[in-house]
Amino acid sequence: MMATVRDVPELPETPDPPAIDDERELLLAWLDHLRTSILAKLENLSEEDARWIPEGALIPLLGIVNHLTHVEWRWLDGIMLGAEHHRSEAEFHPGPELTVATAAARYRARAARTEETARTLPLAQRCTDGSGRNFRWVLLHLIEETARHAGHADATRELLDGTVGR
Repeated sequence: MMATVRDVPELPETPDPPAIDDERELLLAWLDHLRTSILAKLENLSEEDARWIPEGALIPLLGIVNHLTHVEWRWLDGIMLGAEHHRSEAEFHPGPELTVATAAARYRARAARTEETARTLPLAQRCTDGSGRNFRWVLLHLIEETARHAGHADATRELLDGTVGR
């Protein structure tokens, strides 16, 4: 039986960030808004459901959170601050040692470190990778990357159990 609009479970709505005149704070507010949306997709899921992939496509919800945690580390600590960094496809498919609770806690902790670092760097500061990109570009990229994966998370959760996000 096909679900009607009323039968479809919905996640709580996350209101848009308020209008903020300070550019840095506005960018951080949007990034936080998107993170909240991503984490909401994990709510009330079993470990098995958090690893579910629809017919081998998309990314499991646990993988999305794990990947985004690494993305923020890579861009802030690595590309902005010069720490050695790497990217691995394994981020999208973490092993059984990573639980939903641990992944969510790590994402929240990384978010706190990102915001702390973000408040110390000038928006015009250049990346250490010689690309000519600056910290403003990095923040916008983090928003873009998180928004893309929020869409993946919406699709995966809806295909998993019918729950829709905003």
